[in-house]
Amino acid sequence: MLANVRPTSEIPLDAGSALARVERTITQERIDAYRAASGDNNPLHHDAAFAVATAFGGIIAHGMLTLALVSEMMAASYGEHWLRTGGLRVRFRGAAYPGDCLETVGAVSKCESTDAGHTITCNVSVQNAATGARILSGTATLTVNANEQQSE
Repeated sequence: MLANVRPTSEIPLDAGSALARVERTITQERIDAYRAASGDNNPLHHDAAFAVATAFGGIIAHGMLTLALVSEMMAASYGEHWLRTGGLRVRFRGAAYPGDCLETVGAVSKCESTDAGHTITCNVSVQNAATGARILSGTATLTVNANEQQSE
């Protein structure tokens, strides 16, 4: 039995159920930390002179940095069920700039019961909290196995 698995009664299963909300402000320090950890040294993420001459008009956050917010939302909603079986299909729709406050939006779109447990599909997105502009959107799927539906 897993220590961090939440019982089924505590996780969103019903269509329309909202997922945990995550909100983060993008800072240059956060972008630099991601750059150091990932090794992605594209000047678009740290060189203001270079970035201003691009279609983005300035430094932007790494796409995978913004996508990490979705995984954080899913882990907050489903715990180890997400960490063990989760999958994402997303499309990047916009950019996040230093100073932008981003928020996740997610809801269960479908839950299919099987003898083994539940297969859950969620609509997920990250948006600019001030403008509502979508940064990315897509679906997250996971399986909650019957033998993992134990309490902590």
